[in-house]
Formats: sequence, C-alpha cells, structure tokens
Amino acid sequence: MLSKEQTKQIKKQIISQIESNFPKDKKDSSIKQIESMNENQLEEFLKQNNSLVKTGQDSPQQCIFCSIIFGDTQSYKIDENEKAIAILEINPITKGHVIIIPKDHIPSLDKIPNEAQLLTNNVSQKIKKELNPKDINISSSNLFGHEIINILPIYEDENINSKRYQAKPKELQELQKKLIKKSEPKVKEKQKEEINEKNTWLPKRIP
Repeated sequence: MLSKEQTKQIKKQIISQIESNFPKDKKDSSIKQIESMNENQLEEFLKQNNSLVKTGQDSPQQCIFCSIIFGDTQSYKIDENEKAIAILEINPITKGHVIIIPKDHIPSLDKIPNEAQLLTNNVSQKIKKELNPKDINISSSNLFGHEIINILPIYEDENINSKRYQAKPKELQELQKKLIKKSEPKVKEKQKEEINEKNTWLPKRIP
C-alpha cells in the first residue's frame, strides 16, 4: 500500500500534469477527482494505468482510458459498439456507476460521437431494469484530456461530486455479470393443426 507521503507526492505530480495540459474548464473537476482518492483508490488507479506518472522520452504519459480501449488495462466491460465502450467505474459513487469511453481520444464534449450517446442510453436502460435506482444521472467529465460520460444510478440523493468508494473485484464481477446478461428471447410456439381425414371438416358432396 502507498504511504501517505507517497500518495501526496504522486497526487502532486498528477495534478501538475493536469494544470499544465488541461483546458481551464476541465482542470477543477479533474483535480478534484484526484484529490478525493485515498491511498487505496490511488494505488488501484495507478495499477490500471502504470504509465500514468512516467515522463520522459522513453516513458511517455499514457491516457488511462486509451489503455483500456487498447486492452492494456484490466476493466469490467459491460457493453460496446464501434465507437465506444461501457465499463464499470472501479472507484464508484454508487453501485452500478458506469463510464462510457469513446474509442477515439476525444478532448471535448462536442466531439463525442452519436454512438457513445446511443450506448449511454442502452446501458442506462439496463441499469434501470437490473438495479432499480430511483433515478439516473448522466454527466460528462474529462480526465487526462479524454472526454467520458458518467452514468450514475441515484438511490438516495447522490450526485457526481459525492464521495467515492473502492469497489471490490467480487462486487464488480457480479455487477458485470448482471448487466451484460442478455434476456432470452421468448419463443412463440406455433400450434400446428394436423389435417387429416378425422379432424378436418369437409362439405358433403351433393350428387
């Protein structure tokens, strides 16, 4: 586990990168997300993006969301289309918190493809059906220059700025299984009428 001092230094380095590279309207929310992580959450975050804090020519900075897209980082995928994927947030605000990641490195909300919006709608319907929240909040955020969409199930009065927790792998695996489960199509059996001499009515022949 990271020590408090290590956590402090790593956060400082990440925040420095955000301040140097992010547009003004994205800095505050991204910094707040990093600052809200405790030692365990930050360590898990770094495990999923082991190149995040590396710098220099031999170790370029890597976007965690791009590493998920390319399969370099473990994730809990629940749905996908040609332009975006949906994964469970490992540091969720509520149970079933999902993020939609465009497959291209999209820097701003206005460039998010329609397919990502469509995937958002589909996943939201799955969450409503399987987890039964009283509401669902949809919002965008930008971390490391990659625009994403948050799907947040609301059970009480949570919002995107509420406290996060570190989800255990077992919880994520169970949620993944539940949300990717496809309902079996109902097969309607067609009743076949057997036509034979015994059960078929025919008009009497008039001589």
